[in-house]
Amino acid sequence: MATARGIILYSFLLCSFALVSSRANAGYHPRVGRGQGGVAQHGGRGRGSIPGETIFNVLQYGAKPGGKKDSTEAFMKAWVAACHWRGKARLLIPQGIFLIGQVTFQGPCNSPTPIIVQVAATLKAVTDISEFASPEWVTFEDINGLIVTGGGTFDGQGDVVWKYNDCRKNSNCQLLPTSIKFNSITNGNLRGINSVNAKSFHIAMNRCQNFRAFGLHIIAPEDSPNTDGIHISSSNFVKVSKSIISTGDDCISIGQGSTNISINKVTCGPGHGISIGSLGKYPDEKDVMGIIVKNSTLMNTDNGLRIKTWPGSPPSQASGILFQDIIMKNVKNPIIIDQLYCPSGSSCRTQPSRVRISNIHYRNIRGTSSSPLGVNLMCSPQFPCQNVELFDINLRYSGKRRVSTLTSSCSNVKAGFGGVQIPPPCR
Repeated sequence: MATARGIILYSFLLCSFALVSSRANAGYHPRVGRGQGGVAQHGGRGRGSIPGETIFNVLQYGAKPGGKKDSTEAFMKAWVAACHWRGKARLLIPQGIFLIGQVTFQGPCNSPTPIIVQVAATLKAVTDISEFASPEWVTFEDINGLIVTGGGTFDGQGDVVWKYNDCRKNSNCQLLPTSIKFNSITNGNLRGINSVNAKSFHIAMNRCQNFRAFGLHIIAPEDSPNTDGIHISSSNFVKVSKSIISTGDDCISIGQGSTNISINKVTCGPGHGISIGSLGKYPDEKDVMGIIVKNSTLMNTDNGLRIKTWPGSPPSQASGILFQDIIMKNVKNPIIIDQLYCPSGSSCRTQPSRVRISNIHYRNIRGTSSSPLGVNLMCSPQFPCQNVELFDINLRYSGKRRVSTLTSSCSNVKAGFGGVQIPPPCR
């Protein structure tokens, strides 16, 4: 059985039956279903418990704190019992350090109310990447009503394996495991969780509906590869707020098929900023629409507010995007649309991007830029950006070059300007 270490989970589920997945050293990744976890062992009432709920404490299923012994099987058994319970249920991971391997908390569950996963511990992941059958460590899947909380920490121990990540040189690289993945979650809630040193992405949301994440603290060194803080794709009505993200890649990246996404009161940096994209890398990507990023601060990031699409991309759209009330502190490329996005090591087409970008609004963006180019709008010559608005842009140069004022650059874009414009608008 694979082992891996992790963080605190506090989960809120409304389901119909359960499966949990871990993986054996031989490569087998079993899913434990209904009736396979044994009789539920109750933990009684606990701190923060809800009247009438039953608590399923992983310690009562054999989990061993201390971070030395693999507790994956105990976590699986506790989850199956909680998910199979026909009343209010809470999975409790108490304080301590637990080593766990790759695991999937599979729904749906039997509880008439959302199931709760309370993580107060530090979960540590195994460092042998051969023990991961797929690039995820802890996955929540097919659950209606999920809260993960408790103030605990997921430690991906990525510092041991980042040296094996060659994605900056090899576009066909092997992906390292994401620490926490939410797949097909409806009515989800992630709050008060810490994630440190993920092997790859810290948190990923895919095919989620009505999901809220807040009070998160996500940390990895600024030179750690592909450690995006939060990646959102193919999801609708997702809100991220009141969180601190410091990573080696995008603090938040919003991928294809994402609609009605709200980012509010996020502090980002260091890292690569807040990005829409990259878009257009794969065939049949879905449109991105209705994105709001506001009341946030970016500090010492390589990019600020970025929209990035691949050249030669299949057709799709990114529209209805608002960036408002954003503070920049020593940010390189504060405002950038890059439709020539091609990371080093990638094989890129020479044809223009066919991602249509329209109705993009930058309002009240202020602070300092570490690069002389404060606004850079590089749009597709085949499908120029439409209705790009910049209103009250006030950026000052903070870099080391002898530059008196910032500049702006525009290509293949129909833009409108209003209010304060520093740097002067490009035409």
